[in-house]
Amino acid sequence: MSEEKKPVRRRRRRRKGSGKKYFTEVHEKAILDYVATRDVKERTYLYTRFIGPAFDEMVDKIVFTYKFTTLPNIDSLRDECKIWLITILDKYDVNRGSKAFSYFSVITKNWFIHKVKKQNKKTRTEIEFIDLPRDLELKYISTTNPYHKKREHVEFFEFLRDEIDSWEHEKMKENEEKVLNAIRMLFESAEDIEIFNKKAIYLYMREITGLNTKQVVNNLNKLRVKYRIFRERWDKGDV
Repeated sequence: MSEEKKPVRRRRRRRKGSGKKYFTEVHEKAILDYVATRDVKERTYLYTRFIGPAFDEMVDKIVFTYKFTTLPNIDSLRDECKIWLITILDKYDVNRGSKAFSYFSVITKNWFIHKVKKQNKKTRTEIEFIDLPRDLELKYISTTNPYHKKREHVEFFEFLRDEIDSWEHEKMKENEEKVLNAIRMLFESAEDIEIFNKKAIYLYMREITGLNTKQVVNNLNKLRVKYRIFRERWDKGDV
């Protein structure tokens, strides 16, 4: 009798990766070198050769992974985000403990989340306006009412700025002064920056003051007490 043939085991072939990684240690180093220098030529080379292409692919992958493609103007938003990343590139600090890839990925994702929320709010508002009966539309969306609302908003922040300026004449500890100056700086540049959430605000505050998150929070809490007093006076019409 012939020997019984043993079944042949087929080895499973491992799937090869889809290609080279687009964000490697080389790109991490390029960002560190970019932050470390102020030489325009070197920065241009580092961005063009390494950082720019990596950012382009990172933004595109985040857009598709988190389905931000549903945004109506996604192509222009992608370009806008890539430009925005250039403006905050030298804010990256390796000493804060996060890799460049993680840092910029999170910031990019939050940027698009902010755009989604903004779009959803706009859509809801448009639907609410469409559904309003004609008499209510005339009553509440007349040309005069939005002006008064906007004017009140502007006046509130004008008085708040004056209130904040008055706080600097009070006795404050060094860290409290740093946080107060950071708040004033954010107020002055509010039109030029985009703040997405509470974490982003703390990130800005930490960058400006050089304090850690706990120190920022502790001193913000002291200033919140002053703000609450101001707000109560405003609501009562005493301001």
